[in-house]
Amino acid sequence: MDNRLTPSTLVFLIIPPLMWAGNAVVGRIVSEQIPPFTLNFLRWVLASIILIPLGRAIFVRGGDLQRHWRQYAVLGFLGIGVYNGIQYLALHTSTPVNVTLVACRMPICALIMGALFFRTPISRRQLAGALLSIGGVLLVLSHGDVRQLLGFQFVIGDLYMLIATLIWTVYSWLLVKWSHLSRSAGWAPFLMAQLVYGTVWSGVLSGIELGAGSGQIVWSITLLVALVYVAIGPSLLALRCWSAGVQRVGPAAAGIFYNLTPLFAAVLSLVLLGEKPQLFHAAAFVLIVGGIVLSSRRST
Repeated sequence: MDNRLTPSTLVFLIIPPLMWAGNAVVGRIVSEQIPPFTLNFLRWVLASIILIPLGRAIFVRGGDLQRHWRQYAVLGFLGIGVYNGIQYLALHTSTPVNVTLVACRMPICALIMGALFFRTPISRRQLAGALLSIGGVLLVLSHGDVRQLLGFQFVIGDLYMLIATLIWTVYSWLLVKWSHLSRSAGWAPFLMAQLVYGTVWSGVLSGIELGAGSGQIVWSITLLVALVYVAIGPSLLALRCWSAGVQRVGPAAAGIFYNLTPLFAAVLSLVLLGEKPQLFHAAAFVLIVGGIVLSSRRST
């Protein structure tokens, strides 16, 4: 594991928050058209179909899919079966802004979890970088007026997102602990193996959801376009890049990049809603990037 941010590592760690920013917006848009865990299940079914041509090597009899089925089942459960379903559930009662705010606890969670369970000490530089980056996030969410944060009303969806963030932190640390699986199988088969088990998990949760009468699917062009987007962007592309980035610099450093998500969400709002950029956007960008650079520098 190397803390240096090479150009390719930067690309790997910037693409996921960009995709996830769009995922939060899309999840909110279709929240009334499809139950959350069913959206998650259909997302991964479509993603699996798309990935099969690249990841089919994992299905070789006696291969990694069978030898390491426990690890893949855990990764599939956490990163695919549960995390995204809970996020979509959170978006049913909370706003993308609140969900993003809660998720920004991830860098601190990653530092603490690494110190407690993975014997990774927290450096003052990492802690300062995480706090600086979170300051940038809060600046975006408050629109430059800190008093607006006091008016936030947290609902049950925010609690769901807190649980999801903890799950994603565990998933990210396990990617490092079991990084030999990725090196052995290759990125596409490695992701395909997670999808095999994760799709099963998400299918079970979707079945329970639909069986309990928790909602129904209302098909539309909007929903179809949303499914294609979440299957390709936030799923295949983001997971591929996140896995590579985390294994290079570790969950603690990578977690700070997650704080780019609300900034990208603000940029998407600028593009989609025609709002003009504000000075606080530039200030937030400086804080977030400054936190990334500070936490990633080596001590001299």
